[in-house]
Amino acid sequence: MTADNSSIPITEPAWRPTSDTVDRANITAACRDLGLPDYPAFHQWSIQNRQAYWELVIHRLGIQLRKSADTFLDLAHPTRPRWLVGAQMNIIESCFQAGPDAPAIIESDGAGALRAVTYAELKQLTARVANSLVRQGILPGDAVGVIMPMTARSVAIYLGVIAAGAAVVSIADSFAPEEIATRLRLASAKLVFTQDSIQWGAKRLPLYEKITAAAATTPIIVFASDSGLMPALRNIDSNFADFLGADDRLQPIPRAPHDPINILFSSGTTGEPKAIPWDHTTPLKCAADAHFHQDIHPGDIACWPTNLGWMMGPWLIFAALLNRASMALYPSAPTSTGFGQFVRDARVTMLGLVPSLVRAWRQTECLAGIDWAHIRAFSSSGECSNPADMLWLMNVAGGRPVIEYCGGTEIGGGYVTGTVVQPCIPSTFTTPALGLDFVLLDDAGYRAEKGEVFIEGPSIGLSTRLLNRDHDAVYFNSTPMSEGGAPLRRHGDELEALPGGYYRVAGRSDDTMNLGGIKVGCAEIERVLNILPGVSETAAVAVPPPGGGPSRLVIFLIPRQDVRHTPAEWKPILQQSLRTQLNPLFQVYEVCLTDSLPRTTSNKVMRRELRAKLTP
Repeated sequence: MTADNSSIPITEPAWRPTSDTVDRANITAACRDLGLPDYPAFHQWSIQNRQAYWELVIHRLGIQLRKSADTFLDLAHPTRPRWLVGAQMNIIESCFQAGPDAPAIIESDGAGALRAVTYAELKQLTARVANSLVRQGILPGDAVGVIMPMTARSVAIYLGVIAAGAAVVSIADSFAPEEIATRLRLASAKLVFTQDSIQWGAKRLPLYEKITAAAATTPIIVFASDSGLMPALRNIDSNFADFLGADDRLQPIPRAPHDPINILFSSGTTGEPKAIPWDHTTPLKCAADAHFHQDIHPGDIACWPTNLGWMMGPWLIFAALLNRASMALYPSAPTSTGFGQFVRDARVTMLGLVPSLVRAWRQTECLAGIDWAHIRAFSSSGECSNPADMLWLMNVAGGRPVIEYCGGTEIGGGYVTGTVVQPCIPSTFTTPALGLDFVLLDDAGYRAEKGEVFIEGPSIGLSTRLLNRDHDAVYFNSTPMSEGGAPLRRHGDELEALPGGYYRVAGRSDDTMNLGGIKVGCAEIERVLNILPGVSETAAVAVPPPGGGPSRLVIFLIPRQDVRHTPAEWKPILQQSLRTQLNPLFQVYEVCLTDSLPRTTSNKVMRRELRAKLTP
């Protein structure tokens, strides 16, 4: 077992770019074209010339427009900027510019063999899905649910829905039926794609039955996996093979740039998740970040164990396809030796992950003896990372950087990240993302070295509306103005500025947490637990372990007066409720019994005080 040195701070770079790395970087090529001396000058140029930056992105990625924009950027409503006004486009037209025989997807069959899906094959299946949806009566603007693991088939379904002019409602397949039903209702889904079951590690988990419990009268298209256990379908449902027509001519329906392509969900401080539409411009943010920050080139192979229900699933699709690269998809749990061998055999060049994966690899030694020499960079997102784990990971591939990447569904990518042209200190960020900037403000609203993040827009990717909330109230209510006179956008993270231009995440300023790479609101957890027999009230908080790493879920619980359970007796009760009613990936680390909860004068639970009790 590898020794745990997580308490040892790392303040010096553990990796520095070679001249060859700098020379081949996409950032360097852009700097040469612009006549800029280095990356800091490039970032400064990108925020001083926002329209020119996104014009550069569109040019470098070869983005196709059916009709050019009348106005590139409209700032008539500063909190809701509009890009490419008057243009006509469908982002799917820009996803198939690589050679037809180039691999778009490299997929594991779960038994060690690899299968390559070419750009031509993916394009044909995408077209068949799109044309079949139109034949089924799906209209532009309709919403179509996709609740499937990340496979070549689900990627084609995702792309086909958008090509048909509709919007994907992407939902993680791990959610309980009640949570799936809530998300389908919020998006008004007309149809749902799923499959019969999921193979996850050694377990085969039924999926179709869970979706029928959630979808009620919504028709479901079901793909049969290789289990051979296709369930009996309801009268309103169809087998994917029967649904799929033969017409493989891809003719994406042109849409306005701000028409939705994907409804994703991000938890806030209330029980109902925020429904966030991505539009045809959002993929530009995904692909631009990947192009410049993760440094993805044509022919590269990007792998990020993820799900369409988390923003990194759609991010990976556009990051790979718009950069004419490949995505590597593994159908099962990425915590085994089998996944390490898949990364090796698929010749992955950029591997993304959540930090809890690194901790699992390190503790189990499942990657021992596996050669990851093809990897040029890692990228980490979704949780606070542990410096010792990240240093270990860098050494697994013979010394490669970890591009820390922090953002959100409502950003379409990252706001603070790293590059391959700057030295890497494990678990730190080196720069705001290109095309935007941010300031850190303390509780009094003054600029500080450690404080809450406020984003300075405009930037493609930043959301401009929510389906079920007042967007301006969520992100701009009572926020200060930037030095340029534009309203600052509240994000919720707290960052600490470090010497040398580095940053470190200090936590969340609101009541949202990341558990296992999934963003969830405290209120969502409490809503499930507060109805349990014997519970008077609960408060959920997430606390990072000493030295950093994935957050631990701690429940403060006020029991009813007649209940005498110990914390050890409460823990499995709470865990079972979360497993069945919310998400089996959420693990209760500790239960703390209390007589009362600290509150503000407006009766809001002061979770900072609760976290302070748990933090040394």
